[in-house]
Amino acid sequence: MNEIDARPRLRVPSQAARDEVVQIRALITHPMENGSRVGPDGAVVPRHIIHRFLCTFNDQKVLDMDIGPSISANPYLEFDARVPASGRFYFEWYDDNGAIYRESASIEVT
Repeated sequence: MNEIDARPRLRVPSQAARDEVVQIRALITHPMENGSRVGPDGAVVPRHIIHRFLCTFNDQKVLDMDIGPSISANPYLEFDARVPASGRFYFEWYDDNGAIYRESASIEVT
């Protein structure tokens, strides 16, 4: 799978009150081959997983997690974040082949 095939999707509210805790949802389309499956030709399918997820907000780390090979294909993450001011969330998914998939979403404090 190359970088073009993975598709991040986000659900981030467009507005929030100052210091409100909002729910963030992030999903990426990715096969997450764990390296133990045998393909139709009898050869082991090489490992190819998203091994790290990073979310920042206005240069502040919100979530930084390592992901192991037992996570499902198309990993879905849901977490909460406090929004102190208007800004932008940045999301990065890192895979075993060196690809980094990026997406971002802004939120306005009202």
